[in-house]
Amino acid sequence: MNWTTHECDPTVIKELEQGLGLNRVIAELLVERGIETVAAAERFLRPQLSDLEDPFALTNLEAAVDRIERALEARESVVVFGDYDVDGVTSTVQLVSLLRSLGMEPRFSVPLRLEEGYGMSREAIDRVLDGSVPDLFIALDCGTNAHEAVSYLRKLGADVIIVDHHQAKERVPEDCILVNPHVYDRVRAPWRNLCTAGLVFKLLHGILKRRREAEDERVKSLHLRDYLDLVAMGTIADLVPLQDENRILAWYGLQHLRANRRAGIRALCEVSGLAASQPLEGTDVSFKLAPRINASGRLADASKPIELLLSSDEETCGAIAQELDVTNRERQAIERKIAGEATAHVEAHYADAPGIILYDKAWHPGVVGIVASRVSRRFHKPCVVLGREGSMAKGSGRSVVGVDLVQVFQQCDDLLEHWGGHPMAAGISLPESEIEAFRERFMEALNELCPEGMPEPELELSAWIEAGDLNASFLESMDRLQPFGQENRQPIFGLRDIVLEKAPQAFAKGGGNYRFELPAPAGEGQGLGGVAWQMDSMPLVGESVDLALRFGWNYWRNARKPQVTLLDWRPTE
Repeated sequence: MNWTTHECDPTVIKELEQGLGLNRVIAELLVERGIETVAAAERFLRPQLSDLEDPFALTNLEAAVDRIERALEARESVVVFGDYDVDGVTSTVQLVSLLRSLGMEPRFSVPLRLEEGYGMSREAIDRVLDGSVPDLFIALDCGTNAHEAVSYLRKLGADVIIVDHHQAKERVPEDCILVNPHVYDRVRAPWRNLCTAGLVFKLLHGILKRRREAEDERVKSLHLRDYLDLVAMGTIADLVPLQDENRILAWYGLQHLRANRRAGIRALCEVSGLAASQPLEGTDVSFKLAPRINASGRLADASKPIELLLSSDEETCGAIAQELDVTNRERQAIERKIAGEATAHVEAHYADAPGIILYDKAWHPGVVGIVASRVSRRFHKPCVVLGREGSMAKGSGRSVVGVDLVQVFQQCDDLLEHWGGHPMAAGISLPESEIEAFRERFMEALNELCPEGMPEPELELSAWIEAGDLNASFLESMDRLQPFGQENRQPIFGLRDIVLEKAPQAFAKGGGNYRFELPAPAGEGQGLGGVAWQMDSMPLVGESVDLALRFGWNYWRNARKPQVTLLDWRPTE
């Protein structure tokens, strides 16, 4: 793996260091993120909710608010239909919560993934309506490409609002209100990359503004900030760029998550092993809270986490959280089995192929996306992993930096029943009979996009630092850059000429996981503890090596201490 370093202008680093009184490395990390003025750095380090733009600046959002206002005034029937992932779940909870506070009783639902697939399928709509057509149908985190579903709902007599952030394949649905900045809004709009949870927060903002203008007594006790915990979960889990308005919403949302005011959040934190006194970070959402919500949608019924987050009853929340935790453990077991089988197949059959297409009728379609991600990372190739539902093969694709899955799937469109997603991740379904043709077309498309082969994997270091810099004071300064995520990645540091004095110790369960200790700086008694995951080998005692690692807090028994995580190493030149 190549190690690269982002080149930063030392003059700009010095200006930030002096202008804001920053540690030099923190100033360098800001410049790495494209922040090159004191004013921009202050906005980044001190996000302000007041910097959020007027919600009505989003195309069609005012029309959506107008239609919801009419539903409120006329006490119309409303159905809220969300996706089954964290973004869809938290979007649904936000809107249903507000509408309930305003005296409505909207029905809500998400697709049953295994029976109905993704989005606004005819099967899902018929199940949700159950013979009772609403006056207004609001789809969240899906619907941008649901032409037939919108037409069907309109013929039934329902008005349709879609709030979504997925890209349109070709045209957009007609005869509905579509709020989607990727379809209508300018590329540099600060709300352009909001996930649906962020867009729904904007929608709530617009509704509350209108209700306050109407002097509605019910909104006096409602505070928009009380929905920020849900927005943070959706934003961080959906891997949208944590810049502009996404950064503001995620930063403040984490503060509200930490406050644990929502009974469902408290219960979810408890089963996730997060102590009530522990500050929450973006990684806690990504690796602990979000998987338990997603597991329900992958294997069972995503309405469970919606009920969890809507409930204020501690006993109910505790029971649902326990159920989600059990489902997540089941998901992990299934995932490990499939990942082992998939890895063995790749090693045997895909050494020279530009990409990977894997299918097994026994594989659970609800977890193959996670397996695709693992396989893609391990072999550094775009990967699609499929399971079977009826006569259809369904699954997910994951890509590598430099290869746009949307472009690849567009060249396979005639073979696919459904597909949609992002350049790095997409869902897909196709008839079993078309898998071989799809595999061939997929490889052709990759060869056309990357005639020189896949880009070589790279590890981009944020900065080279000294081992003595890795202390609690520096880590507290680095916390100001949180939350980390897409386009605000957790820094990766390089250390030169490190010689381990103690042999790394393998974890009892093995699997290439180790504990180790960096030697203490001169004059200090104890070295810095570290962990390494799934490493093929570790440095030997007495060997001079360069290390690439992350630096963060390790929480244990209501205490915290700094810890490094080793990502790669090489002999010192």
